[in-house]
Amino acid sequence: MDKKDEKNLKIRYLTWLYKTAKEAFDRYERKFTQLEIDEFILKEMEKELKGSYLPQGKKTLEKLVNDFRNYIAEKEKACLKLKYKGKKIDPEFIFLDVKLDAIEKAIVQEMGKDALDKIKEDYQQEMLKRIMEQKEGQ
Repeated sequence: MDKKDEKNLKIRYLTWLYKTAKEAFDRYERKFTQLEIDEFILKEMEKELKGSYLPQGKKTLEKLVNDFRNYIAEKEKACLKLKYKGKKIDPEFIFLDVKLDAIEKAIVQEMGKDALDKIKEDYQQEMLKRIMEQKEGQ
């Protein structure tokens, strides 16, 4: 095997390591970032709906907003349960965080900072593509 083949194998392996570790880590982190966005959306909806609609639609709107508020509260409980074991952070979360950091350092060591940036961008594009191709009802 020549040097180029060896380098390509390393690139593929490091890319695969990054992808699998990042997906596992994102399973924890995405719910917390979703909460931030959901809470922002709820506040914006409450501002928009406050006193601006006719009385006949008010009860239905209040119910829908309260349903969304309850959805956020349930999501937050699930997030905390996922990331924390009792009052301590789940060791698996810590492990994944440290592992992802080590993989990123290995990529920089083997291929340079530009390669890490490219892998991160490619990962982001792949995740966006998956979201856009996801069919309703799945």
